[in-house]
Amino acid sequence: MAWALKLPLADEVIESGLVQDFDASLSGIGQELGAGAYSMSDVLALPIFKQEESSLPPDNENKILPFQYVLCAATSPAVKLHDETLTYLNQGQSYEIRMLDNRKLGELPEINGKLVKSIFRVVFHDRRLQYTEHQQLEGWRWNRPGDRILDIDIPMSVGIIDPRANPTQLNTVEFLWDPAKRTSVFIQVHCISTEFTMRKHGGEKGVPFRVQIDTFKENENGEYTEHLHSASCQIKVFKPKGADRKQKTDREKMEKRTPHEKEKYQPSYETTILTECSPWPEITYVNNSPSPGFNSSHSSFSLGEGMVRPRLTIYVCQESLQLREQQQQQQQQQQKQEDRDSNGTFFVYHAIYLEELTAVELTEKIAQLFSISPCQISQIYKQGPTGIHVLISDEMIQNFQEEACFILDTMKAETNDSYHIILK
Repeated sequence: MAWALKLPLADEVIESGLVQDFDASLSGIGQELGAGAYSMSDVLALPIFKQEESSLPPDNENKILPFQYVLCAATSPAVKLHDETLTYLNQGQSYEIRMLDNRKLGELPEINGKLVKSIFRVVFHDRRLQYTEHQQLEGWRWNRPGDRILDIDIPMSVGIIDPRANPTQLNTVEFLWDPAKRTSVFIQVHCISTEFTMRKHGGEKGVPFRVQIDTFKENENGEYTEHLHSASCQIKVFKPKGADRKQKTDREKMEKRTPHEKEKYQPSYETTILTECSPWPEITYVNNSPSPGFNSSHSSFSLGEGMVRPRLTIYVCQESLQLREQQQQQQQQQQKQEDRDSNGTFFVYHAIYLEELTAVELTEKIAQLFSISPCQISQIYKQGPTGIHVLISDEMIQNFQEEACFILDTMKAETNDSYHIILK
């Protein structure tokens, strides 16, 4: 999906705006914005994808953006002048993003005294991963059951109203806020960049992510569907304290360069300005339907009224060697599979929600769990009472018990690179 970045603000416009500069504090709680730290004109000029820079409209050169978002984390000093900034974050650490009203007098009067909605996403920077985002996230969900990619640190945040997170959208959170009041949201990113890297020999380079913010105003029906502004920045996420070590390493490398070489690189700024971009395609038509919201514990959710129940829910667990040995001991007893062995080890099950109750739908849902294409699944069988393998049919699925539990076993197909799935 294409990213479009608008042209930078002129220095004189920035210096007269609401956000001249920012203090060096990473938290910024209860502190006023400082003055005279640095000019941001060069930062705002950085393209996200350089090949798209020439397509930017020339009449936006001095455009004042209605909002500005500032991530309170330092940019890397090892970024060349005409590349986009890169910011390192620690996994699970809370980072402040300041939500700033940057409107000129009389601009967008229709939102005066009203709330706006902002949707935060952590998405892939690389186009190759963007095309397979759904499969990538489903694979992460399978490997990290119960975890989220993005959370809001509710106790630390200021000025946010009705924060919400959908359990099926692990990389997205949203909230309402009043542009006239001080608003800071603290986010936590729980995935790390190397989790989406192909494993080869160890020490693989982590993939970059983007933090994107899309802001909407109410329409005449009270729905937040009218797009106002979008901005994003590039990040990499490391294991705890890894971002600090990486920042130090980059700084030490730059110190060893000659003055002539240093001129080719950006300075490291204390904060990261999110640069304007196109709205995320999936949310240009956001509706106002109920969605799960945060309760007193920021990592758990309450269901909104009207979430539609699936026709059938089953639970599946990927078989492990330990679990296989346990099953062999219990096979003759014909008892219900326990989700815990004698040593107290948990076996994590994943819910599969079925609407059509067909073998094709089950194949697609299992393929999502394994992050593979449905065509790689040759057949799905159910293990019978004497160990026989019965081919799954639509009629069999329609007779599954609600919330039935299955162990997923895989068997290599004889003729090609596909697999047979066995439900035990």
